[in-house]
Amino acid sequence: MRRLLFLIITFHLSLIVSRAEVVWFDGKSPITYQIPKRVEPVVMTALEMWKDDMRQVTGFVPVAARRAKVRLVKGRQPADGFRIYTSGSQIIVEGGNGRGMAYGLLELSRLAGVSPWIWWGDEVPERKSRLVMSNDFVSQQQPSVAFRGIFLNDEDWSLRPWSQTTHAPSPMGQIGVATYKRIFQLLLRLRANALWPGMHGGTKAFFLMPGAKAMADSCGIVIGTSHCEPLLRNNVGEWDVKERGPFNYRTNREQVQSYWIERLRQVSHSPDNMFTIGMRGIHDSSMEGYTTEQEKFDALQQVIDDQQQLLRRYVGDPSRLMQVFVPYKEVLQLYEKGLQVPDYVTLMWCDDNYGYITRLSDAREQQRQGGAGVYYHLSYWGRPHDYLWLTTTQPGLIYSEMRQAYDHNARRLWIANVHDPKVAGYQLELFLDMAWNIDCVTDQTLGDHYQRWLCRQFGDEAGRRLFPVMHEFYRLCGIRRPEFMGWTQVELDKKVYPRGLSPVSDIPLTPQEAATRIADFERIKTTVLESRSLIRQELQDAFFAAIEYPVFAAAAMNRKILCDSAESHQAYEEIQLLTRQYNELCGGKWRGLMDAAPRRLPVYEDVHGHLTGRPANIVSTINACDYAEVSEDARTIQMLGHSMKAIALQKGGALTYRFDVEEEDNYIIRIALIPTHPLDGGDLRFSVAVDDSEPTVFSLKEPFRSEQWKLNVLSGQAHRSLTLHIPAGKHKLTVRALDDHIIVDQILMEN
Repeated sequence: MRRLLFLIITFHLSLIVSRAEVVWFDGKSPITYQIPKRVEPVVMTALEMWKDDMRQVTGFVPVAARRAKVRLVKGRQPADGFRIYTSGSQIIVEGGNGRGMAYGLLELSRLAGVSPWIWWGDEVPERKSRLVMSNDFVSQQQPSVAFRGIFLNDEDWSLRPWSQTTHAPSPMGQIGVATYKRIFQLLLRLRANALWPGMHGGTKAFFLMPGAKAMADSCGIVIGTSHCEPLLRNNVGEWDVKERGPFNYRTNREQVQSYWIERLRQVSHSPDNMFTIGMRGIHDSSMEGYTTEQEKFDALQQVIDDQQQLLRRYVGDPSRLMQVFVPYKEVLQLYEKGLQVPDYVTLMWCDDNYGYITRLSDAREQQRQGGAGVYYHLSYWGRPHDYLWLTTTQPGLIYSEMRQAYDHNARRLWIANVHDPKVAGYQLELFLDMAWNIDCVTDQTLGDHYQRWLCRQFGDEAGRRLFPVMHEFYRLCGIRRPEFMGWTQVELDKKVYPRGLSPVSDIPLTPQEAATRIADFERIKTTVLESRSLIRQELQDAFFAAIEYPVFAAAAMNRKILCDSAESHQAYEEIQLLTRQYNELCGGKWRGLMDAAPRRLPVYEDVHGHLTGRPANIVSTINACDYAEVSEDARTIQMLGHSMKAIALQKGGALTYRFDVEEEDNYIIRIALIPTHPLDGGDLRFSVAVDDSEPTVFSLKEPFRSEQWKLNVLSGQAHRSLTLHIPAGKHKLTVRALDDHIIVDQILMEN
């Protein structure tokens, strides 16, 4: 009787399970699908990608059928948006347009366990014997930012040599169409839709490669150009001074306009284009031929007005075209002088090249029809120092700055500067995840977001084990990026420094500080090694590229700079060995991609520094998050700052700390903040008060490229200090924000 009851219950439960699930792969036969008769090319691109994903997951290639398990339909979704839901025994993917349908299809790949980095990250998906979805499943998604993508910049030591010698062998200087196809496919998987092509000297211009623009169109990727490349022209690669004369709008306007017209005619029938307007010199310098600020202002206004007429004549109504104006460097001053940029043009604000946004739209600008965007660096070539080797921008900084941008209505265009998408890895995905769904992460869930990424890439157990390791890695790199460990600078006076590069010499750390930093890196290396056994064999190369190489190479860079000659040389050789191993991953698939000495800067040489031997004061450090009192609107931002828990204050907000003083004495109190900028062009003030003393007011604002700004971005902190005579006993310290965008990292006290 008991056995019969058990069988009845089991049978009954199995019926409940079968009714509650839609089985789209049963382990025996291919997944079937159905698509509309007419779809945009991007849908067919995504379909082929999805079919190959399912082949790897299930062992079968999906087949088209009338009675399909997966059906694509057009529906009333926002642009690029999609809805996935179950209906009867079917899974319906409903897209508002071609890209929406494509994103929906590739979302099914994610649901089946396929990482967006399947090709670029060598992520081999696990085989599945069954794929099911609940019968009430619904996922509706749409972008938070209209245009989302990357700028392939500083490609000389990574993407370009790998492309032209390994992935798609081609004449020198080409990032070939086959490589762009792989990049476009990655962008599709990351739900991006825009790209600014590589444009360095020596790189063949995108529009000079037959089939490149057609390939972009087939992947739903909108092509634009950077701040110094008007109207889809690559000045470095396409303007021939011998043939056309100087790139000077004052003396050679007819030739310049003819040059722009050529490209406008070429793209006039393409479905998607992004037109950057304005003008700078060929090599991203100020406009040629103009001396005074007023001359530059008048000339730039004339250029913008003329460009609107050219667009109207050769492409269409300018108010209906995607146009971008980038107020970068001196162009920002000209814009703020009263430059008239048409209301339908998108204003694209910039960071300071190190991840700190310099300006966002004010209340009036936020009402513009064209909206606003952000151009954000995840790698950079320039002063005070490049960072073109490893991608180590703290996730908390990306989150904090881009959330601020979104809240200031910069929702039209987000572009991340990357020297190579593979190396950009998690930071690029975080950037694009936020562009897709701004609420996918908060200041309190950023760590969860990164841990989920690690678990998806390497399995749950490994991901949980690796998260504290990588959390510590980003803390150490936030204190000093590997590229900055020589305390050197670039673009200095060439009369004083060969090539304008300062040599590795004095390192302003005490022996104890250096030893602690080396020991911290060695500790996380140990956990990385222990985690190898948790990684599936087929993911070992993926693990090496994304985790082991950056951790071990950064650790070796620290040893190379901070240790004596013998150990320093050993660390140098370790970096070379690690890099050779990287370039031979997957049977040589990535040969030429990783360069451990971009631009051949002094910090990468077989050299070590000399510790300055400055006296080691006893410094008491309070992390900003260890407050006694805090304003209600303050936010703790994970994975940001030397503390990895910096506190963002709104105007008027305050933090209060309690501390004890054993001996009456004069004390130096240093407030360490994230080196942000005033987003409204105003000031960046805060006050500090001890007990009931009169508050001391400081400004964090620094002129762009000032010496203090350079020190701030190299160390990831800005310090303001005051000296006070403090009696023994208990005390309180209050930091109050007098302007917005004040982010406190640490409080340091010494006597």
